[in-house]
Amino acid sequence: MANTKQAQKRARQAEQRRKHNASQRSMVRTYIKRVIKAIQGGDHANAMAEFKAAQPVIDRIADKDALSKKKAARIKSRLNKRIKALAA
Repeated sequence: MANTKQAQKRARQAEQRRKHNASQRSMVRTYIKRVIKAIQGGDHANAMAEFKAAQPVIDRIADKDALSKKKAARIKSRLNKRIKALAA
């Protein structure tokens, strides 16, 4: 429990940031699920369109440190790999 006024304020701010970051990560996961669903559907054009929509969102959230930059790169790489396999 925070004892000082300053510590109480920092605790409130940390909670706000935690909720905001959780929301941002949830949004990224939704975009990823859309891409995976398109891949599983077997439609290469739709999968590419979903991936192009998801890519800037993933990068933007990684820039804000709600998601690690390396994890974002890994996610994009794996999705792109699956889309390329679909085309072949």
